[in-house]
Amino acid sequence: MHRETVTLGDLTCRVIGPSASQTPEAVVVLCHGFGAPGSDLVPLADEFIRRHPSLEDRVQFVFPEGPLTIPEVPGGRAWWPIDMLEMQAAIAAGRFRDMRQAVPPLLPDARHRLTAVVDTLRERTGLPLSQFVLGGFSQGAMLATDVTLRLPESPGALLIYSGTLLAEPEWKELAPQRAGLHVLQTHGTRDPLLPFEAAEWLRDLLTEAGIDVDFRSFPGVHTIPGEAIPASAELIGTLLPSPL
Repeated sequence: MHRETVTLGDLTCRVIGPSASQTPEAVVVLCHGFGAPGSDLVPLADEFIRRHPSLEDRVQFVFPEGPLTIPEVPGGRAWWPIDMLEMQAAIAAGRFRDMRQAVPPLLPDARHRLTAVVDTLRERTGLPLSQFVLGGFSQGAMLATDVTLRLPESPGALLIYSGTLLAEPEWKELAPQRAGLHVLQTHGTRDPLLPFEAAEWLRDLLTEAGIDVDFRSFPGVHTIPGEAIPASAELIGTLLPSPL
């Protein structure tokens, strides 16, 4: 597997996949969560391939790095600022439901940056959006969902690891355009950062729009569960000419 760090659009991206002389058959773009380093999700590529070796040298995995630094977290990156204390206070006071209406001020900027990454990859590979999988963890899952709902056409699939509902009025209006999209969504029932109930809100919004959501809860906290690895690899494999 070829590995390199490149700039796509204006974001630093770790790329794992076929060499430059080979054209991938599918592209997977995964975005890290708030406060994580840009390399945080890179090990997932090897895990997916270990589970399904047929992905090797056929799928290009791309891991963009959030544009913002977090002074209090050395090496940590973000897609937009989050006031973690305010969010925890809202959860404790039962006000978290109201936050699902919010559109973070820098979400449009993050959306533009990630869309530029996808556009650049489409130009370089010649692949249609139907051969792309978008996804991410936590804040990265929120961004991937937002971009997926706004692309000119549906990607092949969406991976939502410990995401949540935000920008509800906008997402509710956009979601029917993605009817039939395959989504894998995982969330811990004991998640202390993004309540499990909020994951159900997101699942229900997508399902009601006709989106095919494979919703998998697990008895854990804010993380990507082990069972998400084979399920994700299998979903990615369905985009290849010879399904796994």
